[in-house]
Amino acid sequence: MSTNGRAPRSGRGTAPRGERMADWTDGRLGIYSLRFLIRKVFPEHWSFMFGEIALYSFIVLLLTGVWLTLFFDPSMTETAYHGAYVPLQGVRMSQAYSSTVHISFEVRGGLFIRQLHHWSALVMIAALCAHTLRHLLTGSFRKPREINWLIGFVLLVLVTLEGFVGYSLPDDLLSGTGLRIAEGVTLAIPLAGTYLTMFLFGGEFPGHFVIGRFYGFHVLLVPGIVVALLTVHLILVFYHKHTQFRGPARTEENVVGQPLFPHYTAKAGGFFFLIAGVLCLLAGIAQINPVWTYGPYRPDQISQGSQPDWYMGFLEGALRAMPAWEFSVAGHTVNMAVLVPAVVLPTLMTAVAALWPFLESWVTGDKREHHLLDRPRDHPTRTAFVTAFVALYLVLFFGGANDVLAERFHLSLNQITWAVRIGVLVVPALAYAVTRRVCLGLARRDRDTLLHGRETGRLRRLPHGEFAEVHERLDRGREYTLLAREDYRPLPAPVAEVNGVPNPNLRKEMLRHRLSRWLYGNQTAKPTEQEMRQALDHFAHAADGHRALPARRDTAGPPVRGGEGRI
Repeated sequence: MSTNGRAPRSGRGTAPRGERMADWTDGRLGIYSLRFLIRKVFPEHWSFMFGEIALYSFIVLLLTGVWLTLFFDPSMTETAYHGAYVPLQGVRMSQAYSSTVHISFEVRGGLFIRQLHHWSALVMIAALCAHTLRHLLTGSFRKPREINWLIGFVLLVLVTLEGFVGYSLPDDLLSGTGLRIAEGVTLAIPLAGTYLTMFLFGGEFPGHFVIGRFYGFHVLLVPGIVVALLTVHLILVFYHKHTQFRGPARTEENVVGQPLFPHYTAKAGGFFFLIAGVLCLLAGIAQINPVWTYGPYRPDQISQGSQPDWYMGFLEGALRAMPAWEFSVAGHTVNMAVLVPAVVLPTLMTAVAALWPFLESWVTGDKREHHLLDRPRDHPTRTAFVTAFVALYLVLFFGGANDVLAERFHLSLNQITWAVRIGVLVVPALAYAVTRRVCLGLARRDRDTLLHGRETGRLRRLPHGEFAEVHERLDRGREYTLLAREDYRPLPAPVAEVNGVPNPNLRKEMLRHRLSRWLYGNQTAKPTEQEMRQALDHFAHAADGHRALPARRDTAGPPVRGGEGRI
């Protein structure tokens, strides 16, 4: 009897075509070795969807942008319009503006694709802003994600600039007004302003090269950088594993959620089509940027009530609110009315936001890896600071529409401008104070709920006649979540000298101490182990005593237990 376990050649069948194709591909690409990716776990929370919205909007942007490049002519050569839009017949305009009107009225589906492209840009920037705020409020920027935070922040800045450049390409009267402001801001930069203006515009404004140069930035340079950074960003998200909120079975070492395939893939695919559908709905029914009503750009004209896209509104408001201050240095005029609101303020705002993870790490001295997120209330100072940052942005945003607000609500333009100037100083401080008190109050309520239980809405009459509401212990999952948060404490005060030797780092350590007191001072501590044991003993005693009370009948009503009633 043969001991050979190999089946006869004639008895083996041919492998299916799909299997043979998979084997052929794996032999050249090694795709089977990447099968661990399909089991990559993603946690679930509604705030995580902001990044997905930005990613899916970017995909729609790329697809519609490729389509638009087939019909758009980025030339500033002057021509006379003889297209389908009658009110512009015979008007002199650039080829860029003429091709934009041609796309809107004569290319099948052109207006829909234009508006879909524009709406996708607005939604993407809004989602990126919300995504950035989510990271700031929950502390997901901490080690080991500082570099990924910087990459994400650079993506936000690049996409904002990309939106402004794309908004300027049609060469209409509204976008030309924005370009005129950009040229003034660039000229206000000391020393380098004239050189940067020459690089962008190729000569005196408006010149004949700006649209062509912006077109190269918009369709090639900036998208290429964004795609590269986005790829690195997603790779680092995979490598570092996804952050998650605290809860039962969730630790710094694991991730609780659903695997990439098939659960997350199916949900993400459906969410992509949902986002694309909403964007298409907006493009189909909500008109945006009707360039034919503005007319072609002319340096001697400006449209009434001109407003930029929302993400540039804060810059417009800062320019309108700043007083007309300027002075001369060595024969050169320094225009503070433009330099401070349009250069210094945005640079300062972006620098603070970008460097916040490193500042917090330096102040606290925390070098641990963090994969669990904070609730905003657990870090009241950081939450209050972010709220003040947003309040400053909103004050400047509404300041950019001071003329529109004055017209719509019949108010004085000067009064609105002064309200913005005062609000820049008052509103962020007020928002900071209120937000911090709210966070501290919520933290105290959580502590009280842990120690005294949740309100049940039932009343119990005590032996001496007093009525008190019955409290019950929280469910175990909620209790664990509230107890799992970290207790943040400020650094101890540094010593001035040790054994008579002065501390050489006293100033730096004192600065860290004061900043840590600002970050973590006067916070509500979570209950200690002894306090929780006493609270649990009280809950157990109250439950046992309540069950042991005999039922009795009052003369005025149905049987009650222990004088307990309901309101």
